[in-house]
Amino acid sequence: MKLSLGFSPCPNDTFIFDALVNGKIDTGELQFQVYLEDVETLNQWAQEGRLDITKLSSLAFLQVAGQYMILDAGSAMGKGCGPLLVASRAWPLSSVPELRIAIPGEHTTANMLLHVAFPQVRNLVPMLFSDIEDAILRGEVDAGVIIHENRFTYQQKGLMKLIDLGDYWEQHTGAPIPLAFIAMKRSYPQPLMQQVSGLIRRSLEYAFAQYPRIAPFVRQHAQAMDEQVMRQHIDLYVNEYSLSLHDEGKKAIEVLQQQAMRNGMLAEVPGLSLFAA
Repeated sequence: MKLSLGFSPCPNDTFIFDALVNGKIDTGELQFQVYLEDVETLNQWAQEGRLDITKLSSLAFLQVAGQYMILDAGSAMGKGCGPLLVASRAWPLSSVPELRIAIPGEHTTANMLLHVAFPQVRNLVPMLFSDIEDAILRGEVDAGVIIHENRFTYQQKGLMKLIDLGDYWEQHTGAPIPLAFIAMKRSYPQPLMQQVSGLIRRSLEYAFAQYPRIAPFVRQHAQAMDEQVMRQHIDLYVNEYSLSLHDEGKKAIEVLQQQAMRNGMLAEVPGLSLFAA
């Protein structure tokens, strides 16, 4: 049986899925047709129901919860790993709602967390996450919300942090930051969902057993990223929640849902289970 699978080319995702998609673990009768895309592209594809299994931002998942369910393994969640709002000058936080702010996509958790901290922001400019730093430096926007490896490189470009949006979330909710999940179409039976989640977990366990060695698959898609930055990326976004959400992770998603509805970014979610059993 062949299933379509989408995830990003970022080191945390390629680290998790390397063994699964490159024959390093036995997947039995299951085969995977892989699509590597920016997470906002995957978010948009999820709106169309294009893939059987997909990485997507937590806010985007809530918007398509009628079509997809979260698998227990593969999530990006944790503490101290949230997006940062950065700029080329020290804007006072009181001025943030008036700034032109670049975001890595309307459906991203980064945009959601920006609205949690600054509900009145309106002048937003969606763009590819890797273009945000340069857009700030060129003066096209006043500030930007950065994610992924840009968390480790923005200071080298002369940018400064205005606020850690993940830290704001943690302080005000007490929950870990639910950044993104792996979800599978609800049309598939629960036993198959459990099988796929188990394979993702085994793939990650294989990767952990080889770490800190960086696999060629991770290097290939890291866009000439420095090896130290690759490891920082993996260390920040891949953790115990990637192996299993546990009760704490599921609770964080419920908190996110409440916050998204409170900030007008989400209509009421259908009364369906969000999680594969």
